[in-house]
Amino acid sequence: MPPSLPGLMRSNLLEVFGERDPARRLDAVVRTYTSDVVFADPEEVVHGHSAVHAKAGRLLEQAPGFVFTEAGPIYENHDLGHLAWNFGPPHGDPVVSGIDVCLVRDGLVAKIYTLITS
Repeated sequence: MPPSLPGLMRSNLLEVFGERDPARRLDAVVRTYTSDVVFADPEEVVHGHSAVHAKAGRLLEQAPGFVFTEAGPIYENHDLGHLAWNFGPPHGDPVVSGIDVCLVRDGLVAKIYTLITS
């Protein structure tokens, strides 16, 4: 049974972009995304497992000690999910906030759009 859309949204945020261990992050990438996944944020657009894995690693390297947290409920409409998040020091005020919008295909995330809100 494929993961639920909310489960995929949480995996994207916490197990991929929030995971500092490269081996565990790669495992999450493979079970969360289609092989041809497209990730788009204000900085760039990347394609495929390796590129998303590298993107998450670079982001975490630039912000040692920061963590992602959910900033509200997950909304879903068929194959589309929306999750607001915060990024910053644990138990501190967020430094960055944003929204992930994911499109699911065949039970995996096929497209991710990240919007920065603050």
